[in-house]
Amino acid sequence: MRADRLLSLLLLLQNRGRTTAPELAAELEVSVRTVYRDIDALGASGVPVLADRGPAGGYRLADGYRTRLTGLTDAQAGSLFLAGVPGPAQDLGLGADLAAAQLKLQAALPAQLAGRARQVQERFHLDATAWFRDADPVPHLARIAQAVWDQRVLHAHYRRWRGEVRRELHPLGLVLKGGIWYLVAGVGDDAVRTYRVARFLAVDTAEDGFERPAGFELAAYWQDSTDRLEAALRRRTAQLRLSPRGRQLLPMQFGAAGTRALADAGPPDADGWVRISLAVESEAVAVGDLLRLGTEAEVLGPPELRRALAETVTALADRYA
Repeated sequence: MRADRLLSLLLLLQNRGRTTAPELAAELEVSVRTVYRDIDALGASGVPVLADRGPAGGYRLADGYRTRLTGLTDAQAGSLFLAGVPGPAQDLGLGADLAAAQLKLQAALPAQLAGRARQVQERFHLDATAWFRDADPVPHLARIAQAVWDQRVLHAHYRRWRGEVRRELHPLGLVLKGGIWYLVAGVGDDAVRTYRVARFLAVDTAEDGFERPAGFELAAYWQDSTDRLEAALRRRTAQLRLSPRGRQLLPMQFGAAGTRALADAGPPDADGWVRISLAVESEAVAVGDLLRLGTEAEVLGPPELRRALAETVTALADRYA
């Protein structure tokens, strides 16, 4: 562990130039005293670490000194695929590996490319979590990820809407969607299903391995699964009138379905209202979704949806009268 930390310290000094002890301690997640000891160890091993005094001081390597000791471990190399999503990398237990891999990669790059890489880090950031929602607690994610990687059977205790179940799963892959982790796993009779990782109550890794289904591709399965889910949920069509403000709200409230509906909208009337056909879910869900548009929309049909919305609005008016 200390050898890895010394290498990370050396690469930090090489990539960043003059850096203070508190900054190094924060980056390496150790105490300042530990940084002082590690700096002494680097110097004793022949690395020319210089200490500059004063308010703008810090530690730096002697001019012209560079190391090529940048070999990546297996975990560090794998973590590079998560370089744009440090939060999820931390969830998977790869945060330290990712940081070390990035340092090694920067050290191995020519100066011009290393500068370009730093500019990208400074200018672009990917936040995978959805707005206005805390990330799910996923205490079992790291163990599940290890089982995915090692291709080991999982004995899982899972909470469904209809109650708790126990399953023997063949973990095939993990997917991060809108800040939520999902496990794609085989379960009996060659069926493949999707499980929300936050709903696992307990997982145990078995000694047994399993064979992945021939030809299974995680990305293709996920795309097909999401397409089928959307088609199954949005089976009905609502006829709406939308105000100009409603047209702005629709994509924000209904996503791609709202955007598609607006693309096929009829011409606006004298007041700027348009008529659209919008794919919606069941009546109970559609009423709640459409109420978010407030007075900027009017449901024209089908009659039962218009009636359900009117009954809901009347009940709300009575409650708040």
